[in-house]
Formats: sequence, C-alpha cells, structure tokens
Amino acid sequence: MAEEKLEMVKEIVRLKQVVAEGEIVRERITSPDDAVRIATNYIGDEDREIFLVLVLNTKNQVNAIHRCHAGSVNASIVHPREVFKVAILNNGHSIVVAHNHPSNDPTPSRQDIEVTRRLQEAGSLLGIELLDSLIVTNSPHNYVSLKEKGYL
Repeated sequence: MAEEKLEMVKEIVRLKQVVAEGEIVRERITSPDDAVRIATNYIGDEDREIFLVLVLNTKNQVNAIHRCHAGSVNASIVHPREVFKVAILNNGHSIVVAHNHPSNDPTPSRQDIEVTRRLQEAGSLLGIELLDSLIVTNSPHNYVSLKEKGYL
C-alpha cells in the first residue's frame, strides 16, 4: 500500500515537471491581441489543429503555456479535464485558450462554440475563469475572439 502511494506521488511530481517545463516571459494579457500574439507564435503555422492553454495568475500574467492537444487538419477534440489540469498544477487564476485553423479561416465552427461553452461551465465550477477562446491563423491580424463575438 505504501509503495502504491509513493508511485502516485512520483506521478504527480512528474506531471508537474512536464507541464511547467520551459521558460516563458511573464507577459500580461490585457486584450485578445496580447493573447493572439502569443498563440500565433506557438501554433499559428501548424499544419493540424493544436489546442493551446495560457494559464494566468491574478495579475493576468502568463504562468504557463501548454499545448494541450493535437488534432487533425480540421478538428481538435479536447476535454475540460485536460485543459484545467494544467491550470490547477500551475496555480492558475484564469485561462485563455486558443486553437489554430490551418485553413487560415478563423470562422468558428459549431463545435468550437460548444467546446468554449463547456470550458466556461467547467471553469466556473472550478473557480478558474475562462477569459477568452481564440481561433488563430498564421497571421496575428487574422483571428476570432469568441468573447468579442458574444459566445462568452
């Protein structure tokens, strides 16, 4: 029994190290443009959909950036537990999520809107606010903020 608990502790530590790996600049997110610039830098030129989570502290500074899920050329199915795991492990106060559309058309799909609403509900339960859900392309000037569109 004690060995089993020790293994569980080791696993938690390993997950934390993987999630927090790498250095990031503690940029402050004050608008969708700030988050889009970061997301475009990380996933804008990918050839398949990538779901990115920006974990923010109480001052809206980036605590962590996590590539949560890689999908296909036109879909990235993500589960709230995967999104909020990184926020919890990195003491997140709030999050901004982003995913890319390799087609470079940032028009949100029905699924994009549904996932955003599920994440908003889950975040509300956990006390970790979803500030925005962004769809980015290879240009930081060509994006959609689902908050600005009224879906959040």
